[in-house]
Amino acid sequence: MHTGLTLTFQNLGRERTDAQVYLEELPFAERAEEMGFDSLWWPEHHFTNYELTPNVTQLLSYVAAKTERIKLGTMVTVLPWQDPVRVAENFSVLDHLSGGRGVLGIGRGLGRVEFEGFQVPMEKSRRLFSEYAEAVLEGLDTGVIEYNGEVYQQPRVEIRPDPFASYRGRAFASAVSPESIDLMARLGLGVMVIAQKPWDTVEAELETYRKRYVEINGTQPPKPIICVFTGVADTEEGAQEMREKYLQRYALSTVEHYEFDNVGFAEIEGYEYYAGLSRNIQKHGIEGFAGFLADLQVWGTPDQVVEKLLGYVKRLDAGGILLVPAFGGMPKDVADRNFELLAREVVPHLKAYDVGGDIGVQYPDFVTA
Repeated sequence: MHTGLTLTFQNLGRERTDAQVYLEELPFAERAEEMGFDSLWWPEHHFTNYELTPNVTQLLSYVAAKTERIKLGTMVTVLPWQDPVRVAENFSVLDHLSGGRGVLGIGRGLGRVEFEGFQVPMEKSRRLFSEYAEAVLEGLDTGVIEYNGEVYQQPRVEIRPDPFASYRGRAFASAVSPESIDLMARLGLGVMVIAQKPWDTVEAELETYRKRYVEINGTQPPKPIICVFTGVADTEEGAQEMREKYLQRYALSTVEHYEFDNVGFAEIEGYEYYAGLSRNIQKHGIEGFAGFLADLQVWGTPDQVVEKLLGYVKRLDAGGILLVPAFGGMPKDVADRNFELLAREVVPHLKAYDVGGDIGVQYPDFVTA
């Protein structure tokens, strides 16, 4: 099974300098290939301590120069914050620098502070995402972007350098909603599951997506990718500390960054689901909801972690899994140990599990070479 590494570069509370965050965590990226990971991913975030990853394709290009085979993905590129032409150009360049190893992860964003920083109205995000996604994927197919939509108009321009190859089959979106299912199916997008919803809900959404994908395309969709924050320790006591200290703190930072307790989501087009979360948080408290988010992640001894992760993979019929080793204000020695245990004691077992392809699809030979 495809097993990837996701890095977040959190600097919660500014307990380190931003330079220290990069110095301490960038080596994980540089070592990912030699430690057996199949891919490397970064999320896109701006303006806060939550994650110091504003230019993901730049980070991936750095790693491309230091590696030979590892795939390079965005988790995700937030399309409403971008110019679609620049997105297509960035991924074309990444492919040329890496020999076709790019994987396009896209999403529409949720952080209000980031929408405000880019002066993009959140209520337009669904429409922007839909039209930008069409334009970007078509541009990476044909080498040309030309679009005349409701919110996006682009006169014909050529993408140079010419796209190395189409991103169809190696493009994923980070969420499934009733409004986005048809778009995702029509564009051939796979699903990237970031563990933030009840697994029953995720299963139901995936089932709807799969049925619609077959109706539109006549073929089965790519298998989903799961991303899980993962803490592993030699003892159960050490693993429980991972849960209580670092996963809980990561979860709290997520609630705070995305303002899941903000009842104002009910008034924003496209974010009605999160209004329900805010009411839930008002009822049970932020700490309780953060505990729920933390419990969606995985922690334990190596054997326990392997069992839990494969349980998620089987439950969702996933084609790949991405592991996050550093989060929640981990000191360097704790993060280093977590990374080493994941790479040496967990990754080999995950890679040995057969899901029938690479991230659920078979890539062209030049991509997997």
